[in-house]
Amino acid sequence: MRFEIKILGANSAIPSNNRFPTSQLLSYHNNSYLIDCGEGTQIQMSTYKVKRSKIGQIFISHLHGDHIFGLPGIITSFSLQGRVEDLTIFGPVGIKKFIDTIIEVSQSHLTYKLIINEIIPDQHKKIFEDDHLVVYSFPLRHRIATSGYRFEEKRSKINIDPKSIEQHKLTGSQIKDLKAGGIILDYHGSPLSISDVSLPPKPRRSYSYCSDTVYDESIVESVKGSSYLYHEATYMDDMRAQAKERMHSTTVEAAQIASLSGVAQLIIGHYSSRYRDLQPLLEEAQAIFPKTALAIEGESFEILHDN
Repeated sequence: MRFEIKILGANSAIPSNNRFPTSQLLSYHNNSYLIDCGEGTQIQMSTYKVKRSKIGQIFISHLHGDHIFGLPGIITSFSLQGRVEDLTIFGPVGIKKFIDTIIEVSQSHLTYKLIINEIIPDQHKKIFEDDHLVVYSFPLRHRIATSGYRFEEKRSKINIDPKSIEQHKLTGSQIKDLKAGGIILDYHGSPLSISDVSLPPKPRRSYSYCSDTVYDESIVESVKGSSYLYHEATYMDDMRAQAKERMHSTTVEAAQIASLSGVAQLIIGHYSSRYRDLQPLLEEAQAIFPKTALAIEGESFEILHDN
């Protein structure tokens, strides 16, 4: 099934250099999940032809404006477009007050049910599950309460090797019994279980999202082995002292987390407006972790089994 990340916004703080604040769209099969919702997210959705009706959940990392100021427009526009499906928003304590206040003072009337789940971001915890994905939150270290998110594919269904079906002359009822966990006898009278005839399961794909955070090696355990890791890299490494003071990370620090975590691929973003040319940031990160890419608005990253 298709598992993909689309970058909608990649800047920090304010829109500048033709970049919008942070927002991403994760798509799995026919479902979409919005991750953070900075100013301009609606514009980006229209620019990149995002099918809004497929978004059922929004995951907010923290309550700084460059990650939530797009929410009021998204929430009310869904109603103007006649949405009837439920929308669930996950975010830190305070997000319910933020949304309720906006709806109240603007006298907005929603055509759908809005569900708000507040997270206490102090532990690695499962917060959501559907037919395809499990989502975990984990703590990040920033100036206010902030959560990272890990989107992990559920274990794939057991598939029997077609060669085994032919080799053991398995019937439809025998295959059904094997999948149910039973033991059957093949045409030679030899006992078989599902492990004898099934294909090796595909490794589970995953995407970990680390928004604003100071360099923190405690993140490693939560993102370990991810197919893709997004980690903020607000500054180049010559500004490491300022990054630490402002509770952000540098390109080198993001790459170090990726290396320690054993992830397959790294995406860096949340760029300071001081950087118009992003190539030096990419090169600095790649010197530590070669499989690094820039979060560029409009670009997509397909998460494959062999990433």
